[in-house]
Amino acid sequence: MRIAVIGADGQLGSDLVKTLARDEVSPLYYPEFDVTRPERMRSVLQDLQPSSVINTAAFHRVDECEDDPETSFRVNTIAVRDLARLARELGFILVHFSTDYVFDGRKKTPYTESDPPNPLNVYAVSKLAGEFFVRALVEKYFLVRTCGLFGEAGSREKGYNFVDRMIALADEGKPLRVVDDQWVSPTSTAELAERTSDLIRTDHYGLYHLTSEGQCTWFQFAQELFALLGRKPRLEPVDSRTFAAKARRPLYSVLENKRAKEVGLRDFSSWNDALRAYLEKKGLIPR
Repeated sequence: MRIAVIGADGQLGSDLVKTLARDEVSPLYYPEFDVTRPERMRSVLQDLQPSSVINTAAFHRVDECEDDPETSFRVNTIAVRDLARLARELGFILVHFSTDYVFDGRKKTPYTESDPPNPLNVYAVSKLAGEFFVRALVEKYFLVRTCGLFGEAGSREKGYNFVDRMIALADEGKPLRVVDDQWVSPTSTAELAERTSDLIRTDHYGLYHLTSEGQCTWFQFAQELFALLGRKPRLEPVDSRTFAAKARRPLYSVLENKRAKEVGLRDFSSWNDALRAYLEKKGLIPR
C-alpha cells in the first residue's frame, strides 16, 4: 500500500510509520506539510498519489482551544474538510482520528459508535465538526475515535504524555494531585497503530472506537503506573473542580470497541497490560 501519514512526528504518527514499515510510507511533517494550507496539501498529495492518507494532525490543547477557537476550528474542522475534499477529488481512502471528548459523560457505561455525541468544550465541538465533514464528503473512510493516548514519542503539541509527565513530577519530589472523577480507557499508541494497520487493509469503512480494554480514573492510572515502577510518590486524588480548568471535560468517556469486534479486528490489551508493555519498552521496568 502507498500510505501518507500526516503528523508523522507525533506520538501516534511515529508509531504508525514504524508499524507500516512493510508498506510504501510517506511521512509528512509540520510545518513543511501544513493541513491549514489546502493548495500545498493538494500539490503534495497529487505528487505522492497515495492509496490512503492517515491524518493524525490536531490542535488538542483543550484549555487553549477555549481561548483560541479560531485555531481549534481551523485545524480540527476546516483542514479536515479540505482533506476530505481532496480524498474525494484524488481518490484516496481517508483515515482520520477523533476523540472520546465528543461525548458528555452522562451515560456511565461505555459509549458505542451508535451513541449520539454531545460535546462539552470547544475542542470537542471542533473535532466533531471535522467528523461530520469526513462522513459527508468521503465515501471510503475510516474515522477512529480513541482515548487517553500514550506513546514513546510523546505529544508534539504538549511535549509529553500523561505517563511521562507523572514520572517527571515524581522525580521532582512534588506531591501529585490527580483527578479521580474522570473515567477513561488509556490507550497505547503502539497498539492503536497496529490495529489501525489491520483495519485499513479491510473494506469495512466507517466509524470506529479503538481503545485499550477496561476503564479507570486518571488517579487509578497513576496508581498503577507507580505500582509497576515500584515507587511511592505522594499521590493525592482530587475532583475536576480542583484545577478550575477552562474547558469542561466529560466525567465518563470510556469507549467500547463494538464495531471493531463485529468486523473481527484483533482485541486490544487491557490498559494495565498496555501500560506495562510501554514501561518495559522504555526500559523502566524489566521484561
